[in-house]
Order: sequence, then structure tokens, then C-alpha cells
Amino acid sequence: MTHSPLIDLLICACSRVWADDGEVLASGIGLIPRLAASLAMVRNPDLMMTDSEAYLVSEPVPVGARRGYQPRIETWMGFSRIFDNVWSGARHALVGPVQIDRFGQANISAIGDYAQPKVQMLGMRGFPGNSISHANSFFVPNHNKRVFVAGEVDTVCSIGYNADRLPRGYRFEDIDIRYIVTALCVFDFDPETHQPRLFSLHPGVQVEQVVENTGFEIGTPSQLETTPLPEPEELEILARLDPGELRYGVI
Repeated sequence: MTHSPLIDLLICACSRVWADDGEVLASGIGLIPRLAASLAMVRNPDLMMTDSEAYLVSEPVPVGARRGYQPRIETWMGFSRIFDNVWSGARHALVGPVQIDRFGQANISAIGDYAQPKVQMLGMRGFPGNSISHANSFFVPNHNKRVFVAGEVDTVCSIGYNADRLPRGYRFEDIDIRYIVTALCVFDFDPETHQPRLFSLHPGVQVEQVVENTGFEIGTPSQLETTPLPEPEELEILARLDPGELRYGVI
């Protein structure tokens, strides 16, 4: 399979969303986010991770065929304990919505009119409750105006910095949306305007490309970072976490 430097760069960029987290449950939804969370746990052993079934593990479980690998189990982590963890705020999830708007609201449910959608997807799942309970970041590889929409997303599945939709008693200070990683850049959120702003550009990407492919105005700091390329040690870890190189067939 052909290796993709962009895939490895995105995994490493995604892994950094947990860089400053302490003992929280790192949840990556999807292959790239899952590998990113696993890479983060290798570098930050305080992070917690499940085996995707019912147990907390001492080290991330490789994706794909186990090939004799036995997970190193620490304790039981069934649904009841997961919910305790979620509602206490001790979780940071990296999820993959299909639409995001200027408020940071995300859509994983339906494209078009909700009553008769053009495309039906997962449904809202646990996103409404999760998004008001703990930190979330987003991974959206396709960076275009169909994803980063003008106006609101077609179906609002998660909380965002939209005063008209805040639950009773909620303030902007209670919302914790951290980063958005795309194939062009990394966004964070301006602490004053609460709008997405450029945090770093991937190597070779220009600001104009991001602006042209985003359906709303974004903040652009005077000093922009370049997203770091993967380090040799990170690539070695990814080779262990994904021995079958499944990641290169995703995008």
C-alpha cells in the first residue's frame, strides 16, 4: 500500500489535542482519531484508554488483526463507568462530524432538511449530552465549504458558541471545544470572539487556501505556526500501533 505523508502528519497533529490533558479518557472516534489517541497515550501515560469493549488498558491496543497480541488490562470499564466518566467531564473526545459552523456546532446526523434529509447518517447518538459534559475536538479531513458551512449546520448535534441555543444556565465559559484538525490546517477557538481561528498551517498550505474553502470568516493571527512534520519516533510508534497500515486506506 502506498504510504501517505499527509496521513501520518494528520495523526500526529490530532494526537496533540491531548498534549496538555491529565488523567482523562482519550476517545478517538474513527481510525485516524483512534490512532491519534493511542499515539498520545504512548507519550502521555496519564491518559486513560479503553480496549473499545469493556476494559481500561495500560497501553493502546494496536488496530487490525491482533496477531497474538494480548491487551494489558487494568480494570473493568463497562457502560455504567463510562457514563460516570463522561458526566464528570473526565473525557476528551476527537470526533469526525460532516459539518461544522462558525459557532463550533457540529452535525453527524443528516444533510438537508431533518424531516426529509438528502443523506441520513448516524443520528445524533450521544453527541448532545457528551458535548455539554466534556472536552471535544474535531477531525475533518475534507476541508471545503460543504463541511465548513455558512450559517448553521443542517442538524445541530452538539453545543457550540451560539447564545440562541445554549441550554438554560449554560455560559460560553462552560463550553470546551478545543481544536479542529483538517487536511489543510489546525484551528483553535479565539478566547474572546469564540470563533474558529487558524492555529497552524500544514506545510505548503497558504492562508488563502483555507479562507477560500471555509464558508465563514476565520480568525488569522499575525504569527502562524507550521504544523510539525512527524518525528521518526512517532512513525516508529505508528508502525507498532497499525502494523497492517490500515491508516493509508482511509483518505
